[in-house]
Amino acid sequence: MLTGIDEVDWASLRHAYGSAKDVPGLLRGLASADPAEREVALDGMYGAVHHQGDVYDSTLACIPFLFVLAESAAVADRGGVVELLVSIGQEGEGRDDDICARAGAAVRAGAEAFVRLAGDPDAGVRRAAAGAVVRFVDRPERVLGLLRERITVERDDRVLLALAEGLGIFVRRHPGRAAGAVDLLTAQSAPPFGPGLRLAALGQLAGCAPDRLPADLVPTVVRLLRDRSETRPCRPGRSARPDTDTLVGRLRRLRPSDEEGSQLLRTLHSALGDRVADRIALLTGQLTSPSATDRCNAVWMSAGLLREWRADYREPVALIGAQLSAEEDRLRDAAASVLGDLFDLAAPAADALHALVLSRPDLWVRQWERGAPTLGGPLKALARTGDPRAVPELAAVLAGPVVPDDLGQVIVHLGPAAAPLAPALRERLAGVPLDSPELFERATPLLAALTALKDAESAPEVLRLAQGIPDGVRLRESVVESAVRALTAFGERTAVPVLRGLLDTGLAVTAAGALWSLEDDTDVVLPVLIRELTSERRHRRREAADTLARMGAAARPALPRLRRMADSDDLWERASAAGAVWRIDGDADLAAPILRAAWTANPHTRRPITASLAALGASGTPLHDLLRAELAAPRRHQAPTGGHGSHDVLHDEELLRACREVVGNG
Repeated sequence: MLTGIDEVDWASLRHAYGSAKDVPGLLRGLASADPAEREVALDGMYGAVHHQGDVYDSTLACIPFLFVLAESAAVADRGGVVELLVSIGQEGEGRDDDICARAGAAVRAGAEAFVRLAGDPDAGVRRAAAGAVVRFVDRPERVLGLLRERITVERDDRVLLALAEGLGIFVRRHPGRAAGAVDLLTAQSAPPFGPGLRLAALGQLAGCAPDRLPADLVPTVVRLLRDRSETRPCRPGRSARPDTDTLVGRLRRLRPSDEEGSQLLRTLHSALGDRVADRIALLTGQLTSPSATDRCNAVWMSAGLLREWRADYREPVALIGAQLSAEEDRLRDAAASVLGDLFDLAAPAADALHALVLSRPDLWVRQWERGAPTLGGPLKALARTGDPRAVPELAAVLAGPVVPDDLGQVIVHLGPAAAPLAPALRERLAGVPLDSPELFERATPLLAALTALKDAESAPEVLRLAQGIPDGVRLRESVVESAVRALTAFGERTAVPVLRGLLDTGLAVTAAGALWSLEDDTDVVLPVLIRELTSERRHRRREAADTLARMGAAARPALPRLRRMADSDDLWERASAAGAVWRIDGDADLAAPILRAAWTANPHTRRPITASLAALGASGTPLHDLLRAELAAPRRHQAPTGGHGSHDVLHDEELLRACREVVGNG
């Protein structure tokens, strides 16, 4: 079958992990009669030969053999091989990189195989080939004719969904020839077609021809979802596939139980984009569905919406909270996970979270097969809302035999309500061995919590860390830095000798800032900060500028170096230096244009810039238009930069609060 494979000098070719001499074994594994061996081989192809979408010379050499495998009826799971070819070919589209471009050209040169495979007896192959035909076959009129023909004769629902997606891709790739494809999608979005295909067509129309959507889109979609749930056939369960310890296997286990429905809704939500009111209404319909599977899909779908757009989410958040009482573990865990990333925006679900926390102590701590235990999702979400009802359960966790390393990071969100936990936090901190390899993971969350509580009684335990950690302990400097910040928050003047001892170390800036806060000793602090403005470490230069800004007029001797730093090639350095010059010297003419440019160029600078404007008071009004524009913007500030981290909502809400305070005071 793989004639000529041994004639290739694979050892001279490369993949993500070096020599490609193992690639023939992977290609032969794709043709194995053993399902587990096929999956391991496919995992190896994605893991090495097409690692994270990259293309290598070995990838290029594989393409002819992959086409042979894709067209051989003796090979099972050929749909996965076709998908791999499509992924490799897509990577080469529009790329200047020689290998990528050659790979894209090689897949395009074999595109006639996709035409043949579009009518293959194997539905999985037909489904994968549908998109390949659109992407790689030349002559748009021929492609549209093939899609129309396949839609006419196809009887497999999942292949029909892939064909609908192919029509949407066609419209976006060939807008000048889109009319026929849009007409086909419009027809598929209405009776007599089934609910699944109609949902797929509506999702594609929303992305490529929104003017063809029905006026009652949301009620229509909700009704189709429920119709689909009532008629959805049972698909083969995960037990029908090999349970391998591969990336492919792990991803399959993480997929939603109704992956098809999840994809349909993800496509529609993505296409609706900034139509936030429609998306909220759609989520509300999904979250009140009789089907637990549909509700689970809705919970996960809500995460992207809430992280990207600003709106009044009280109703959908309360409905997500209602899922916490579900008997299905998957639905309950999804709801707790999404709520945990909303912080105080999860407040409408706080009662439901509290009820679950009370009824399920077994969920307070989550044990992992690998890695340290963490706080359980429901208790973490409740604490992150700032709800004081989380305190008794957190106290019980602190008193237990296993204390999650992230507990301290969660406690900070409770504010003063967490004060009863301080004695236990102190005790835990005192018990951390100074030479422990896990010192950073164990100590820094506890230090963060005690810092937030300003618990001066913990000063002896914190001082022990600030001055007693042996050299060579992993991340020693980071732990000492956290200890210094804690002592500063406590106003602990007994720490002054320790801080002075750090002025000639890598923590000089942090120590100098702490000394300024504790005793305003300009003669000691200022020379250190001016010196650190020319440090080889970028973060120390920025931290020095920020500390000098806090000193105000007392930092005037640093102005010449700060002005030079304001011409730096680094955006963050320019912003820090400009903010310092403005606060020290009142030079808005130099600082305002730099900060305005940084605000626009990098949304991550907006929180520190807003903090500078808050310190400037009325003097910062030249940039208040930026804050008003931010408050009026519907999209979260980190969304365009692809943030989508667990703290995106928190950071955005903090920015909005700060903007409101500054503008209100300006």
